[in-house]
Amino acid sequence: MRGVMIQGTSSDAGKSFLATGLCRVFSDRGYRVCPFKSQNMSNNSCVTRDGLEIGRAQAAQAEAARLEPEAFMNPILLKPRKDTSSEIVLMGKVFDAPADYYRSFTMNEGLAAVRGALTHIEKNFDAVVIEGAGSPAEVNLNDTEIVNMRVAREADVPVILTADVDRGGALAAVVGTLELLGDDRERVKAIIFNKFRGDLLLFEPAVRWTERRTGIRVAGVMPWLPGIRVAGEDSLSIPWGSLPQSFPRNGRDKTLFIGAVRLSYVSNYTDFEAFAAESDVEVVQVDERTPLHRLDAVVLPGTKSTVQDMKALRDSGLADRIVEFHERGGAVFGLCGGYQMMGERLDDPFLRDNDQLREMEGLGLLPVVTDFTAEEKTTIQSAGRAVHPSFPEPFTVQGYEIHFGETRRLREKTHEKDETLSEKFHALFILNGREDGLADTDFHAAGTYLHNAFHNSAFRAFWLNLLRRRKDLPERLPSNVEEGKNYDALAARMTQSLDMEYILALAGLAPHKGGRAR
Repeated sequence: MRGVMIQGTSSDAGKSFLATGLCRVFSDRGYRVCPFKSQNMSNNSCVTRDGLEIGRAQAAQAEAARLEPEAFMNPILLKPRKDTSSEIVLMGKVFDAPADYYRSFTMNEGLAAVRGALTHIEKNFDAVVIEGAGSPAEVNLNDTEIVNMRVAREADVPVILTADVDRGGALAAVVGTLELLGDDRERVKAIIFNKFRGDLLLFEPAVRWTERRTGIRVAGVMPWLPGIRVAGEDSLSIPWGSLPQSFPRNGRDKTLFIGAVRLSYVSNYTDFEAFAAESDVEVVQVDERTPLHRLDAVVLPGTKSTVQDMKALRDSGLADRIVEFHERGGAVFGLCGGYQMMGERLDDPFLRDNDQLREMEGLGLLPVVTDFTAEEKTTIQSAGRAVHPSFPEPFTVQGYEIHFGETRRLREKTHEKDETLSEKFHALFILNGREDGLADTDFHAAGTYLHNAFHNSAFRAFWLNLLRRRKDLPERLPSNVEEGKNYDALAARMTQSLDMEYILALAGLAPHKGGRAR
């Protein structure tokens, strides 16, 4: 096949980042390029137009390549769900795999799906940009891995090895990885050092030493690019902020601090990436030690096991602290599984969400109950309009839903001034013709199933301006999250920093479409 494969010396070495950039570079040169990752272990996922589920990183790479995301770009998605198992998504749909996953599924259905996807890509695209996983030097996995060198052999593409300079030990990581590759070492045709901070001239001796020691060309050194963000596979890719040690004496601070609750089975942390567009917002991770009184809002993210994560919140005492935060006027927002946890109760009579608990008390911040009786998983793209009466004007929203369980509203009377729940709580959106989400009248408690809700600029601006008013800060107009500009900026920096003509030649491509490189 024409194309290249990006492998890394470790997780978070920048494989997704570089693959995304190459997709945009190749697309800019006039090629129809397809991203591919055979097997992805991540709870960050999204839904394709036809209702299939793939890893969020491959969806971002498709966007960078100016393509619609499709299931063959990520035929296998592993989503950790319980302590000892993962949900397997095969070609976009949940697959009931045998217990011995690596010995049976991987070498049979899994490898067949990978081969089928590669065949489809070869027939329908000019080139492929393949992303590996973890490190190809994990020799204990060689017999059954279908995501690193086995895929490079199946596609017969050259490998570019990348190492993270920022974390230290990059030279040892490169040399050590190559030493452990055996015969596959010959497939590595280029090295990229990634995330370098400082004067590039100081790193030049390391580049020359690496080329002499390995005999492999260093295709360039990518600088640290904090201002360019693309969707990643896991929480390692989120630019987390931190709470200051102290606040101004007048009690005011010009920054909004939003706490993202750290869950054991968290999914789609990418929902928080939209806040990077706001210069006055810091997103910090929340655990049992976080001083919640310093936060302006708490957001409960999605989860692959709502019941288990709810139990963990109760056992740690964080659930009671979140409720107390809300009672003192703090805003709490739930996304997907977080929305489910904000309700009165979680019912799992057939133990579909977890292994042990058939019922779990929720936070009780929203009058809803969620049950997990249905076997089918909801995976749909959703679009509609905002309908909560607090919204100052109508606007549209879009995103996607990925969840087990169904949530229903309770409509009994409350004990507060005989006010009915229908008067105190209202749906947030009408999505695909049906109501979604719920919020009280002043938005101190709100939740929705809509992933990427905060990527909708009008909705994000509305919610943040509520928080700004409560903190006596000036309101701001919506800031657009323009992914295309990030892809363009990344492609430009890669073209400046890397020997792109050499990389194009490795991929079997001419500098511009119209001829094939030799």
